[in-house]
Amino acid sequence: MSDTPILSDAQVAEVVTAIDGWITAWSDEGSFLVHAERQPVTDGTATWQWYLRFAGEEKDAITVWATLNQRTLHTEVQVMPAPEENAEAVLAYLMTENAQLYGMAYCIGPEGAIYLVGRTAAGQITDAVLDRIFGTAVVAVDSVFPSAMTLAFPGQYRRRTRRARTAEPQG
Repeated sequence: MSDTPILSDAQVAEVVTAIDGWITAWSDEGSFLVHAERQPVTDGTATWQWYLRFAGEEKDAITVWATLNQRTLHTEVQVMPAPEENAEAVLAYLMTENAQLYGMAYCIGPEGAIYLVGRTAAGQITDAVLDRIFGTAVVAVDSVFPSAMTLAFPGQYRRRTRRARTAEPQG
């Protein structure tokens, strides 16, 4: 039996309000939060689900799915598709990177894609906890993306240049 209690309807409403408030606070123009959407979960497996799209530096968009279950807020990000090459090296790299994470871990999805997942007791959701969850997701994905993609797709992936290059003057 879990030590995390099932949320009452009032507690669910508090968590929803906290998450919606966090989104509103970060939705200012120029924020790294580009888009957010909340949807009810109608199949009875959870109560609400949010899709939060953040701007990445290495990966164009980092979309975090946050699902409020009976006891926990489950978060999930697809880091990359299933590796086409060097799968063992990609997995070894990501498993090593797991040691740097708090409350989240890289894992393999059912279709072989690489995900970053986490779970937090829903009753502990505050602005500071949401900052940690979503900040960790964005930083963790952006930090491993170029190396993992280079290993997994060596003939296709090219790391983004950080500065716009200008043409050299001719002559």
